[in-house]
Amino acid sequence: MTINRGPETSTTSATSADLDWDAESATFDDEPDHGLRDAVVREAWAARLRDWLPGQASDVLDLGCGTGSLSLLAAEQGHRVTGVDLSPAMVGRARAKTAGRDMAFLVGDAAAPPVGEQRFDVVLVRHVLWTLPDPGRALRRWCGLLRPGGRLVLVEGVWGTVSPVGLSAGRLTALLTPLAKSVRVERLSDDPPLWGKEVADERYAVVATP
Repeated sequence: MTINRGPETSTTSATSADLDWDAESATFDDEPDHGLRDAVVREAWAARLRDWLPGQASDVLDLGCGTGSLSLLAAEQGHRVTGVDLSPAMVGRARAKTAGRDMAFLVGDAAAPPVGEQRFDVVLVRHVLWTLPDPGRALRRWCGLLRPGGRLVLVEGVWGTVSPVGLSAGRLTALLTPLAKSVRVERLSDDPPLWGKEVADERYAVVATP
């Protein structure tokens, strides 16, 4: 299984299988919403995380973590973070970016994270679910990684106009209906600071409690 990184690298019908993510890691953070190097973009994501994540220190599993930008934001907010990514180069960059912090980064498949019996308060996944061959199965697996009262935080979208790719909010909520007691959808397309630009396609987040 290969993890796709989202809208900035998938504006056509091509899938993540067409990309060498170890090679892409060198320039991955150049996209505003990947590297979060711009203070405005960084704060926009930090504000969203403050709303999506628990108010108290919690165990967060960041799947498809890439270079660890969201992982680092969560850690800065006091959470204990474990990141998982299929690309060893991405994991290496995440470790370097978060050096000196008590964070763990593992090479592994987001659909079947290599975390053993460990359980988490939050499973955080951005721009990964739509690439998986069986998203329903992945969601069931992720729900099983949560402690009682835990939550899924899923950032997804549908990108492109000629050959759109992605997972609509309607389809994702339908997949979650048999798994979750509560599902909250937040539209993200109308928040340009998150992306470093205006966007016209469907981008959203879902916070779900099994």
